[in-house]
Order: sequence, then structure tokens, then C-alpha cells
Amino acid sequence: MEEKTLKALAKGESGIVKRVTGDGKLRRRLFDMGITPGAEVCLRKVAPLGDPIEITVRGYELSLRKSEAELVILQSIG
Repeated sequence: MEEKTLKALAKGESGIVKRVTGDGKLRRRLFDMGITPGAEVCLRKVAPLGDPIEITVRGYELSLRKSEAELVILQSIG
């Protein structure tokens, strides 16, 4: 299965978090929001201008900036 960033997902596509890159503060914030290795993430919506995006992770909706989504490496599942 191929790896891609959360930013690269298409609407309705899902993936499993493999790793989160980036520096301490931002990485910690993503972990605190439930974006941890092994979590399934689904891209729900993209704002009209492309930023932010809305994802579903661990049963709740979450909005992320594309710059944050770029730090999340996924294994795509469809």
C-alpha cells in the first residue's frame, strides 16, 4: 500500500496514520487531538478555498490547516 500525506487525500478517502512528522509543539498538538499512529482518518470536507480540511478521526470531526495535514503520513486504505 502506498504512503501519502493527509493533505494529499481525496474527499471521502481514508488512511491509517503511520507517523507524524514536524517539531515538538505542533506534533504534540496533533497527538493530543487523537492523530496517532494506527488511527484511521477519513477526509470529510475541504473548504472552498482549500484550507482548512475536515477529517474524522476516532469518531469525531476535526478541522486542520493544510500545513498541519502535511505532517501526517498515512497508509492509504481507500
